[in-house]
Parts: sequence; structure tokens; C-alpha cells
Amino acid sequence: MIFSMLPTIRFNTPGLFVTGTDTEVGKTVVACAIANALRLQRSGTKVAVFKPFATGCEKRREGLVNEDAEALAHFSDCRLPLDVINPIRFREPLAPAVAAQQSGAAMPWGQLDAAARQVDGYGQALVVEGAGGVMVPLDPDEPGATWLEAGCFGLPAVVVARAGLGTLNHTAMTVKVLRDAGVRVAGVVMNGYEPDEAAAMSADPSLPGNPRWIEAMTGAKVLALVPRIGGSAVVPGKGAIAPAVLDAVAAVDWWRQLSLSAH
Repeated sequence: MIFSMLPTIRFNTPGLFVTGTDTEVGKTVVACAIANALRLQRSGTKVAVFKPFATGCEKRREGLVNEDAEALAHFSDCRLPLDVINPIRFREPLAPAVAAQQSGAAMPWGQLDAAARQVDGYGQALVVEGAGGVMVPLDPDEPGATWLEAGCFGLPAVVVARAGLGTLNHTAMTVKVLRDAGVRVAGVVMNGYEPDEAAAMSADPSLPGNPRWIEAMTGAKVLALVPRIGGSAVVPGKGAIAPAVLDAVAAVDWWRQLSLSAH
């Protein structure tokens, strides 16, 4: 059953919907890097960012705040208020529907719609970061309601995938369910890739061949290979994303992806 609010949201601004094959796969890092690349590839343009749901939020004096939303605002230089960029927030680090159910709060669909309208009128490009994977439940009153039922807001999807063992299955399933739901897949970004083939073979023999296999299995282009960088070099909530990560994502002509997405 399709629920009533999310499927009605469609953006006029050319945009991309960043989703992932799993949680903690690097969606926020990639979404921030795409927004940063769009901003730098066409100087003077305004890039809007939107994170409809956030869980695992921090309670501050001004209310619940999500570091991922702050990171998106920072790397895009988006000046919209944080409660517009990220209108629905929960404290517990759970799927949105589960977090809403545990909090006892009804989903504020009208608030989401109002925020989406403000985001849509802001700039020349839009990056939307989804919560979890494409099948994560969004509505406690309709457990089958996911990003697929929402049509990913009518935007083409960029799938963020792990680089190592297991990614073929997870990525192929994600691409298939998106296409089966009528969502265009712009491509795949693989996160945590080891560019040195000898080191990759030593760490995980699947690493060197996974990008080729993903393209062969799904027909989706692997747009970028984001290198594996640990520690404090990649903490988007604190404004830190290593230059090697930003450079790997910026090597893609994202404005061309937006143009292709319009056809």
C-alpha cells in the first residue's frame, strides 16, 4: 500500500537521491562530497541539500540536532535553516518508522512537505540524502512504506556501496529494487576502496574486481571509487573530509549527471 504524503513530493530542481546498500556505508560522506563538487564545478551556483529524516540525533539547548545535516549544510554552503534541511529528527539511532513508534510521536508529514517546498526554491541543484537503505521503513502506521513507495522523490538515485566482500549481492539487489520501482539509477559510488592492487589483494581479494563485476551484473556505471581513509580524516559532522575523498568524488562531472537525469 502506498501512503499519502511522501509520494506527492516531487522536486523541480535538478537533483540526485543518495542512498546506500546498508547503514554506515558512507552515504553522508558521499552526499557531502557531491554537494561540494557541484558547488565548485560551477562557481556562483547555489546547491540545496535535504535530509528528510535523521535518527540518532543529539539533544542540545535548541532541540534535536543531527551532525549529518550540519555536514551537508557545510559542504554545500547551503544557507537554509537546519530544520528545513532536516525537518524530521529522532534521538534514537533507529529506522525512522521504528524511532517514531518508540517516541510515541506521529510523523509530521505536513512539516516535511513544507520543508521540501523551501528546499526546492533555493538553488540550481539539489542533493537529497536518504535514511538507511531503500527498503528502510519510514512510517510506523504503514510498515511497508519505504523510499521505493516514495519514488525517491522522483529523483535519480546514486547508490553508495561498500568496496569489499559482499558488495556484489547488496549492490545488485539495491539497483534491481530501485529499477523495479521505476527509479532511475544514475550510478554507483564505491566507498572504502584500496587503490593499490597489491594491498587490496592482501586485505580482500574481492576488492580489485568488484567494480567491474558491479557494472557487469547491474549495467549501472561505477561513477567513483572513494579511497579507504580512517581516523579523524573523515568526520563530516566536524567539517572534515580528507582531500583524497573529495577529489575522488569531484572527478565525476555531477552537472552532467543532473543533465542526464532530466532525460
